[in-house]
Amino acid sequence: NVDVITAEDIESRKFKTVIEALNSLSGVSISSNGGIGQTSSVYLRGMDSKRTLVLIDGIRYNDPSGFGGANFEHLMINDIERIEVIKGAQSSIWGADASAGVINIITKSSQDGTHGNATIEYGRYNSKTAKANISHKNENFDAKLSATRVDTDGFSAISPKSSEAKNYEDDGYENTTANLKLGYNFNENNRLSTSYEIIDTKVNFDSTPNDKISKANTLTHLANITYENRNDIALTKVYGNYTDIKRDSKSSFGTSNFRGKVKEYGLNTSIDYLNSSNVTIGADYKDFEDKEMSKDYDNKGIFISNTNKFFDDKTIFTQALRYDRYSDFENKTTGKIGIKQYIIEDLNISANYGTGYNVPTFENLFAPTVTYPAWYPGGSASTYLSNPDINPEKTKSYDLSIEYKGFSVTYFRNKVNNLISSQYIGNIGGVDTYKPMNLSGDSIFKGTEIAYKNEVIEDTFLNLSYTNLSAKDKDGNKLLNRPTNKFNFGVDYYGLKDFHFNVNGEYIGTRYSPNINWGNPDVKTGNYTIWNAVVDYDISKNFSTYLKLDNIFNKDYQIVDGYATSQRAAFVGLKASF
Repeated sequence: NVDVITAEDIESRKFKTVIEALNSLSGVSISSNGGIGQTSSVYLRGMDSKRTLVLIDGIRYNDPSGFGGANFEHLMINDIERIEVIKGAQSSIWGADASAGVINIITKSSQDGTHGNATIEYGRYNSKTAKANISHKNENFDAKLSATRVDTDGFSAISPKSSEAKNYEDDGYENTTANLKLGYNFNENNRLSTSYEIIDTKVNFDSTPNDKISKANTLTHLANITYENRNDIALTKVYGNYTDIKRDSKSSFGTSNFRGKVKEYGLNTSIDYLNSSNVTIGADYKDFEDKEMSKDYDNKGIFISNTNKFFDDKTIFTQALRYDRYSDFENKTTGKIGIKQYIIEDLNISANYGTGYNVPTFENLFAPTVTYPAWYPGGSASTYLSNPDINPEKTKSYDLSIEYKGFSVTYFRNKVNNLISSQYIGNIGGVDTYKPMNLSGDSIFKGTEIAYKNEVIEDTFLNLSYTNLSAKDKDGNKLLNRPTNKFNFGVDYYGLKDFHFNVNGEYIGTRYSPNINWGNPDVKTGNYTIWNAVVDYDISKNFSTYLKLDNIFNKDYQIVDGYATSQRAAFVGLKASF
């Protein structure tokens, strides 16, 4: 069950961040503690970021030293070919961290010849964005270099209302991202490729209202080297991946340093057989390390996946099985099975069932005690405790879908046993104390996704999606920050020469957020609609310009209680290509 955000989708909506693009899909919702660059989470079918594996050109982006999985807030968009969102438990291929699904970000490859483009953008909050890409490809060699720079004054992350953020200090953000891809073809059967990406960010955040001190720097390195051999029988890949994420933060309450590393080595072979069938066999080794805590664990895994097509490719049957051996957790076998049946050419039904496995983070297990002071008058201090006795989660998921000419309906259900969640354990010494714990029993995430994407009249395209979600713990309590109902809409018009018009937006239904004042009742933050628009104009073959309008009607809303969102904002850009 895969949703794809294409390069054309990104271009038509002028998405600036990966989070913004993901939020346009059914089954996906987001939360953010302020504006661009502030801590953010992505919920895939109601399951949060630490249960979703994020890959950038095949390299793990999840931070092993953090609480929340991947640092989505630092993923800017530039030169992306597509973003694949694979929903449901996928541990049978990728192992732990993929119990909710996989988000696979694939950057563009070089095309024959020499090509390049550059984009500059300026908008509200003194926001400046610059992008540049250059590539070259011939018969034997290809190379591509991309660079992105984002710099904004932003607005105050914490504010009683978003419209009042202007009364506080600005929380600015800087992001410099560069990506290099190289490849060499020894001959038509053998290829060596490598990639390297660096993401260097600085953000001012809020620990208290009007906080002028708190800031954080994050430096991310992602590297890969892959050797491929292709013959008449199989495609074999041998690869090594490296992830290094360093985060340093400072506030009036002290400093915190984090450094997580992942080393991954793997081998897989893909073999076509019986015309339309394919089997892939693979093995991998991963070493996860938290340098600040001097803690690590490793994982060895083997897997097999198989796809069969029958009856002139009208029936597609997939199976996958994986065995993982962990140094610090119990070993686990996970699997997946799926079938798609075409009734007629444009009508198909499908079903998937899979199991997942999610291990605790280093912070869940070993983090030192951290004390947070009251943010607002009337709030209370709180303490977070680690829990070395916490156990991995186990997930079972299935979905059923029907699709016809761009219209699809999907029912999904995920059952998570031993869900890891921070729980209030009492007031100890005058301090509210929280601890990561396994919730005994099963937490249930279920709902319906409806999507439609098609040309409705000449030169006019309609894109609609709706999600109904029920996310409850073992006691039937609703989990926070997930909207019960979410509706996305978009209309694109290409009927005027050299122009493109887009109107898009979202409706968020009932949603509750933790009260920023610790110990008080949860706050309703849903029930609002946001409208946006984009206008493109092709000046010539090599130059184009655009205007992007966000929150056209200046809706005053918050996703997380006490954290501001952008007011009405306009951005203008110019792009040159050769």
